[in-house]
Amino acid sequence: MNAVSTVIIDDHTLFRTGLHELLSRRGLTVAGMTGQPREALALVAREEPDVVLLDLRMSEMSGLDVLRALREQMPDQCIVILTTSIEEGDLLEALRLGANGYLLKDMEPDDFVRLLQKAHAGETVVAPDLTGLLARAAVAREQAPPPRKSVNAYCLTPREMDILCHIAKGQSNKDIARDLGITDGTVKLHVRAVMKKLAVQSRVQAAVLAVSEGLCDEHDVSGS
Repeated sequence: MNAVSTVIIDDHTLFRTGLHELLSRRGLTVAGMTGQPREALALVAREEPDVVLLDLRMSEMSGLDVLRALREQMPDQCIVILTTSIEEGDLLEALRLGANGYLLKDMEPDDFVRLLQKAHAGETVVAPDLTGLLARAAVAREQAPPPRKSVNAYCLTPREMDILCHIAKGQSNKDIARDLGITDGTVKLHVRAVMKKLAVQSRVQAAVLAVSEGLCDEHDVSGS
């Protein structure tokens, strides 16, 4: 199996160097690094890494702006935010913009690499220390106004609803295929159809929309 390849976008030279060493020692490869956010698009397009590791707070350009630009041009690229910010707003905005993960720079190395590999496998990953933030966000959603749209407004088929609700639970394509008794390829086709109907650019955005609009509240995702 080929090693997971990464590109590091962070404007702190010492951190980039240390992260390069950490990843290399654990069998991952670093295809490229940059401390210039405006060079990120060209670097990622050239190297086509499995995962982009993106700092949130950079002096020249916000990591969220870089994320937005990357997602617009490379909708299928796996992008994981790696930051010191534990602000709820940063976490939720990153997920809304399509980040595949949100990890913290002070995580234990083994935990970080494990979650990075899960992100590469298609899961949405968040640093364990931020679980409480997500819980509070969920409570806030429960207290929010009723969903803006019904499931019918998106014209999703029953099977597409199954797929969407499994995505909303943070499951990878392989997990969804196993639970529903279908192939990985079939899941991929359904995921693409769901994203097109929801007018989103990533599975994370699809999950956020599903939760925020309560699309899966009445849907049974026990399988077929």
